[in-house]
Amino acid sequence: DLGEDLGHAGETMSLGCPGNASGSPRKSWKRCLGRGKSGRPCLDCCPRDPAPDKAADNGWMDSELTLLKLTALENDKNSDLEKKEGRIDDLLRANCDLRRQVDEQQKMLERYKERLNKCVTMSKKLLIEKSKQEKMACRDKSMQDRLRLGHFTTVRHGASFTEQWTDGFAFQNLIKQQERINSQREDIERQRKLLGKRKPPSATQTPSPNLEQNKRKSRSNGQENETLSLAEYHEQEEIFKLRIGHLKKEEAEIQSELEHLERVRNLHIRELKRIHNEDNSQFKDHPTLNDRYLLLHLLGKGGFSEVYKAFDLTEQRYVAIKIHQLNKNWREEKKENYHRHACREYRIHKELDHPRIVKLYDYFSLDTDSFCTVLEYCEGNDLDFYLKQNKLMTEKEGRSIVMQIVNALKYLNQIRPPIIHYDLKPGNILLVNGTACGEIKITDFGLSKIMDDDSYSSADGMELTSQGAGTYWYLPPECFVVGKEPPKISNKVDVWSVGVIFYQTLYGRKPFGHNQSQQDILQENTILKATEVQFPPKPVVTTEAKAFIRRCLAYHKEDRVDVLQLASDPFLMPHIRKTLGNSAPMPPPVPSTSSCYSSSASD
Repeated sequence: DLGEDLGHAGETMSLGCPGNASGSPRKSWKRCLGRGKSGRPCLDCCPRDPAPDKAADNGWMDSELTLLKLTALENDKNSDLEKKEGRIDDLLRANCDLRRQVDEQQKMLERYKERLNKCVTMSKKLLIEKSKQEKMACRDKSMQDRLRLGHFTTVRHGASFTEQWTDGFAFQNLIKQQERINSQREDIERQRKLLGKRKPPSATQTPSPNLEQNKRKSRSNGQENETLSLAEYHEQEEIFKLRIGHLKKEEAEIQSELEHLERVRNLHIRELKRIHNEDNSQFKDHPTLNDRYLLLHLLGKGGFSEVYKAFDLTEQRYVAIKIHQLNKNWREEKKENYHRHACREYRIHKELDHPRIVKLYDYFSLDTDSFCTVLEYCEGNDLDFYLKQNKLMTEKEGRSIVMQIVNALKYLNQIRPPIIHYDLKPGNILLVNGTACGEIKITDFGLSKIMDDDSYSSADGMELTSQGAGTYWYLPPECFVVGKEPPKISNKVDVWSVGVIFYQTLYGRKPFGHNQSQQDILQENTILKATEVQFPPKPVVTTEAKAFIRRCLAYHKEDRVDVLQLASDPFLMPHIRKTLGNSAPMPPPVPSTSSCYSSSASD
């Protein structure tokens, strides 16, 4: 038996083990695993009990299964490791590619930035050159208009000097033409009086016995006072009538030309003042504010602010920049109040987004005594300037403007919290294209009131804490009431302002305190006495328009409609107006004294 076992072992060894089995048993075990056909370890390299029993044989079976699993796991792990190493190599190569792409993109970005900076620099250069050319052209035109339209001269009065306006040759020529017409009219009137003395007697009137004697005396004296025949008299009378008619036509043309020259002179005076203010401004040399806004030219100047047309280099658009400059001699408390007031206006205006309201883009400080607000730029003038140039407009044009104003007020009262503008007037209504037949935008929210829950009551309104501020011609009577407590106001303040503005566009004058100053209005209680609005006979305005104005200008605020009621007024609703027009025909509108295509200079 032992020989058979040894024979089997030798067979197994000869089949599964290498010829040389040197080294340690652990190493030999590792070398011979899986090499024999039976998969069992050989006798030379693997220690084995010389007399195995069944238990030992079962142990070898368990060892064979465990080794096979370990081998499979090791192979799987090696395969996974190779795959991961390959994946790592792929990721490293991808990472290198991405780094190379990032470097290329970074270099490209730097090139684009450099190119963009060059474009911005060139844009600034071109804009400045264009602005300088426009400034030069404006000054050349102003110098030419000085001779034609007039100029300011400095006149000394005692120890003081004042500026006095002197008209140019265009006005002087019109004055000479007017004097010539007056002289010719006087001459014609004198000749007509002489003609009346030579009027022949009528057929029913008996001739005077001294008629022939007077004729002979007149001929002997060389005078032409003899009585004319009826045909000669009517002939001369017709000539005089024609001459008078021609002079009237000439006078009307001169008057029309004079009115046109006065409008042009107003533009000229405005431009002279603008140029003077621009030349004395510290921002006249095209600075770039906040590393973004390139100032181009001055639009206007107020008490403590200047408004410039500027170009936004970041957004590539024109803007209007209002530069607030505080008086350096003010106390710090007053400066702080002014700055707080401006910040409050900025916070109110910044949140507004409506096509009929000028947008506020930005706000920033320049130094301790000045700061800026950046507004949407509009090419046209304001309604106040238009009315000064054209006096009034047609009812259709005025209604269109009022509809747009009310639309903006409706938006202000539908947002939360609602807002009272409080300073609606023609100067705060911009005509986008400078004419009365286009779009408008409301601006200047410096006196606006926020109707929040803490200060506003739907029944009583809110307290007017800034009594005395505002433009008195456009404020309702409740703003002038003086008592122990501040008066209560609501959005009906803006409704009153709408009525005054509409009246002014139709009649060319304010309904209350037209030729009065603000001080006179306050001292004489003009608005407190404005219990009823009066309409002049000319120009003719429809009864619907008058009724609308009366609803806006109701003396007691309890009787006055609010903004939301005004927005649904039949006068402002086209389909309702058409229905009312079919039942009760409206008078035809009066022809306009100004065309919506008339040109208006940019502010």
